[in-house]
Amino acid sequence: MTGTPLRVGLVGYGLAGSVFHAPLIAATEGLALDTVVTSNPERQRQARDGFPDVRVAATPDELFARAGELDLIVIASPNKTHVPLATTALKAGLPVVVDKPLSGTAAEARELADLAEERGLLLSVFQNRRWDNDFLTLRKLIDEGGLGDVHRFESRFERWRPQLKGGWRESGDPAEIGGLLYDLGSHVVDQALVLFGPVTAVYAEADIRRDGARTDDDTFIALTHANGVRSHLYVSATTAQLGPRFRVLGSKAGYVKHGLDPQEAALRDGLRPGAGWGVEPEELWGRVGAGESPVTGGGSPVPTLPGDYPAYYAAVAKALLAGAPNPVTAREAAAALDVLEAARRSALEKVTVTL
Repeated sequence: MTGTPLRVGLVGYGLAGSVFHAPLIAATEGLALDTVVTSNPERQRQARDGFPDVRVAATPDELFARAGELDLIVIASPNKTHVPLATTALKAGLPVVVDKPLSGTAAEARELADLAEERGLLLSVFQNRRWDNDFLTLRKLIDEGGLGDVHRFESRFERWRPQLKGGWRESGDPAEIGGLLYDLGSHVVDQALVLFGPVTAVYAEADIRRDGARTDDDTFIALTHANGVRSHLYVSATTAQLGPRFRVLGSKAGYVKHGLDPQEAALRDGLRPGAGWGVEPEELWGRVGAGESPVTGGGSPVPTLPGDYPAYYAAVAKALLAGAPNPVTAREAAAALDVLEAARRSALEKVTVTL
């Protein structure tokens, strides 16, 4: 792409803004990180240190007052602010990227999608885990038929964090849209829908395990897809022994993969996309086989494709500059929120919810 880069305003400079969005925006051809919005003086300093040319605003109002100087707004602030900030940006005539979850309800997501379509503006949702190394590898295996017909998809996003960290994500206030169901659950549900399509039934168990916790920190979701595949999804902060990230069972073979994609750790360490980005060592490759456990050497190692978070913002830039497809639409986010809302109801009422 050539020409003047699109000027990006980034709202929020906590974990999402500073670790994921700012570095990826800055690394994307066709985009330029213009302004970071944060009222925290320490985060303002961090933004200036990391990106010397960036402007800093203390409030979103300061940013929207200069709407005519910007080409894209990225919202990486707390979940409860996503809908009002996205609405303001769209009404100001600006395309928007919103970190997941787009909203607290599917209805709100569809209202935002309607507004974006009425205004002819891009509204995209940052579902970076579609570009995880293991997910890209699994999609390739399925597309090539290496597993046969998939019967069951097991996906685990588990952590061992027995002590609370504090903050809005662990708040019991429903307005905060906290808890693991809407946090890590947004990732595993989105991945299941991308792989296996619409869901007809949802069953969930959501527990609060840690002392002092006020929202779910150990949750299981079972999905029945319209095509017959069953997805078993686990998100937890209280897992003392981590299970495989993926265990996928098909009519011909299964795929088992341990460990997390290395990109988040690299970004947290201050590394930036470049040569060798997203590559993991051979000893972490997953295995494909049948009839024997991979733990005892069963199956064959499958090279893990490099993870590629930069592909998301590259696709956003192409969508804005060349009319290419939106990499993650608000309608897709709404479908995932249908599932998350059903899971929350299932866990509360101890029922299976039909969609």
